[in-house]
Amino acid sequence: MNIFKAMKPDKVYKNVFEIPLDQLAGAGKTCLLLDFDNTLGPDHATEPGSYAHEFISALREKNFSCCLVSNAKSGRSAKIADILGIPCVTYAHKPRPDGICRAMKLMDRSSSECVMIGDQVFTDVIAGKLAGVYTIMVERYSRREIWYVVLKRPFEKLVRLIGRF
Repeated sequence: MNIFKAMKPDKVYKNVFEIPLDQLAGAGKTCLLLDFDNTLGPDHATEPGSYAHEFISALREKNFSCCLVSNAKSGRSAKIADILGIPCVTYAHKPRPDGICRAMKLMDRSSSECVMIGDQVFTDVIAGKLAGVYTIMVERYSRREIWYVVLKRPFEKLVRLIGRF
């Protein structure tokens, strides 16, 4: 796959609540693969807040299955997923597609049924594209981020400017 195509999400929304869930369901999407940090909550949060709980509730109401897909190398993401009552794939190694492939296998879903939702081009979007799933990028939940993500944001801004998204 062309790397520039891999960096362009299929859709971009301001936040997860703007995602048209009925349209996704109508397109045959049944499973949402979710990043947590700065997608569903603050970067490096140890518990999900009301924002994450409300979105997971909205997904359940629409009969979507979902799975947290995190690069975290600790039990933090597993704890968050457990509190939300959803499965989790940790050590996802995004932007490599293996974590997303593990999530699809765990959820018993094909790539055509899945959507990857995240806030970063260089991890979430590329991993989703390489795994062959529909990708949705949302604006980051908070401006507060760990230093290595802060370093990537200017390059992401440039990619978004060139790709017009």
